[in-house]
Amino acid sequence: MRADNARPLIHLRDVVKTFDTAAGPFTALDNVSLRIDPGEFIAVTGRSGSGKSTLINMLTGIDRPTSGELLVCGESLKELSENQLAVWRGRNLGIIFQFFQLLPTLSVLDNVMLPMDFAGNYSSRERPERAMALLDQIGLGDHAHKLPSGLSGGQQQRAAIARALANDPPLLVADEPTGNLDSETADSVFRLFEQLVDSGKTILMVTHDDELAKRTGRHIVMLDGRIVSATDDELVTAARTPQPEGALHG
Repeated sequence: MRADNARPLIHLRDVVKTFDTAAGPFTALDNVSLRIDPGEFIAVTGRSGSGKSTLINMLTGIDRPTSGELLVCGESLKELSENQLAVWRGRNLGIIFQFFQLLPTLSVLDNVMLPMDFAGNYSSRERPERAMALLDQIGLGDHAHKLPSGLSGGQQQRAAIARALANDPPLLVADEPTGNLDSETADSVFRLFEQLVDSGKTILMVTHDDELAKRTGRHIVMLDGRIVSATDDELVTAARTPQPEGALHG
């Protein structure tokens, strides 16, 4: 739920991102302005090439805008060095991927501890205790010492969510988190997201699942590098229309 007097967790103003290609400059984000407040649950949809992936790369500091203002969790990301960005991510950001990205040779518990090891936010004694508490919270405590290959797809995604929560970040960015799951398991993961939002987390979820998008607090549709109104039927229909192969930077 948005609070008009809240300090935004994410604030983009007139953000442009262009890439040089063999065919000439390509504008992946075209004067995008966006405000997301603490505690919001946002869905982002749009066809391939609409700018969704570029938007995520901006918000996570993977890429930098060509022009415009970008503040996330109180920091102007384009002003930070790579080392500063790494520290910033460890404190503020959890990322959840479609294909889980769990390290196959580490136990589930060790996978969840890994972000804490990198960020140094907890003592060596606290890390396994916190990781175990997170796995208990999402119903995987009994699977803590298994390898990821011993879990179902839904369980692996829950483990990935626990890993994203390891450093207690205020912001979770989920890139197609249900895209590799059946509908029942996807619904279970979505309900977990709802619980996290209720506990105070902010979640931005990129998805192709329109039904899940409708259940979030706010649904943003992207089209040709711009944010369009999800209530404009003509624009939404265009944004969902499949694009020919070869589209860039979706």
